[in-house]
Amino acid sequence: MLTILGFAMIATFLVLIMMKKMSPIAALVLIPALFCVFVGKGAKLGDYVIDGVTDLAPTAAMLMFAIVYFGVMIDVGLFDPVVRGILKFCKADPMRIVVGTAVLAAIVSLDGDGSTTFMITVSAMYPLYKRLKMSLVVMTGVAAMANGVMNTLPWGGPTARAATALKVDASDIFVPMIPALAVGLLGVFVLSYVLGKRERKRLGVLTLGDVLVEEKAEEKESETVLVGAGSGASGTGTGKGATATGGAGTEAADDDADDDAEGDEKRFQVLDPNRATLRPKLYWFNALLTVVLLTSMIMEWLPIPVLFLLGAALVLTVNFPHIPDQKARLAAHADNVLNVSGMVFAAAVFTGVLQGTGMVDHMARWMVDVIPDGMGPHMALVTGFLSLPLTYFMSNDGFYFGVLPVLAEAGAAHGVTPLEMARASLVGQPLHMSSPLVPAVYVLVGMAKVEFGDHTKFVVKWAALTCLIILGAGILFGII
Repeated sequence: MLTILGFAMIATFLVLIMMKKMSPIAALVLIPALFCVFVGKGAKLGDYVIDGVTDLAPTAAMLMFAIVYFGVMIDVGLFDPVVRGILKFCKADPMRIVVGTAVLAAIVSLDGDGSTTFMITVSAMYPLYKRLKMSLVVMTGVAAMANGVMNTLPWGGPTARAATALKVDASDIFVPMIPALAVGLLGVFVLSYVLGKRERKRLGVLTLGDVLVEEKAEEKESETVLVGAGSGASGTGTGKGATATGGAGTEAADDDADDDAEGDEKRFQVLDPNRATLRPKLYWFNALLTVVLLTSMIMEWLPIPVLFLLGAALVLTVNFPHIPDQKARLAAHADNVLNVSGMVFAAAVFTGVLQGTGMVDHMARWMVDVIPDGMGPHMALVTGFLSLPLTYFMSNDGFYFGVLPVLAEAGAAHGVTPLEMARASLVGQPLHMSSPLVPAVYVLVGMAKVEFGDHTKFVVKWAALTCLIILGAGILFGII
């Protein structure tokens, strides 16, 4: 019964948010509360929620102060050179922009934290997508998949969990998996190229000059309309002349764009080069502080929430020594902080009820029981397939500490080694990163101003394909 109710709760949640009948926060709170009553444990709902909030409180704190930290770093201009570098490569070509999104997300993912990856990636790429009217779900989908592949790094979380659960060395899991993961990352880049080509076909082949010329034309048209009927004929005549001599008009506009290239580039970034929050004299201090922060996070010198708390306090104090300025920066990022932290605490209700009522345990045992005995020698392959739905519908902790040991025990009876099982368990990570139970995905969709349901409908099929590519490569290379 608990198995059926568990799957029903998850299905109800996904259907409602994908059909936009409920907001993610409302669905994460109300649906599990309702199912908790169905299970007959409504009296314990408070305990389940408190347990879930306690487990996720460090994550919520980390996200709150990480958003403040990186938000301030964007304000003071730390990432302006990154945006300019991407702009130089991408120009206004949708295909290059989508590929650039995947590459940037993969590189930034080396820090092992999905939230910071998404904050930096969206901050850099969002202006380009908005300016060209490109699909924002393409951006969120590509970034999530690239980060999902890179999330298998030993310091990313899943590999360490698998190593701990099966009592093997993390390097013995990860190093042999590198070829398969490299193929998976290549698959993400190829998919980015295909999606970019589709966006280019929809929007047309563009260059930076084309976009800027079009913007100037729109501005002139607006000015003409505002002048009024008295100058309407003149405006119309100019328009006809431009149409009749399209080539010359375009060349003249291109010359203007070349003469003012630097100014146009700044306009295209949508990062005001003259904004009052810029701190060019403190650039290297901010860069060094960020490097130290990320290094400390990778080396685990302090818990991540503590690092971001200290980092946010320090960057605010140094860059904005006056209290009114600090308050203004906090207010500027309060919307993102509230949305993301609220989503995390709402997800705590969902996970708390799933775990507290025993639904997760019953679902895991059911999945193991339905595996035919004849599949015993192929338990690594089975684990790879099961990692897709199971890591999507439950947390990494639930899968790696609750389900994987049971699967590994079944595989051991047929001679399948724990290392093979551990490697196979990593296959589902590209899909896992878009799970509604992953706090970082709310940072991604929140900053990109994308509906979570839209992101889910777009990314699930492509992320599942990426997972299958990794699994296929692992089998081909004899890793799994």
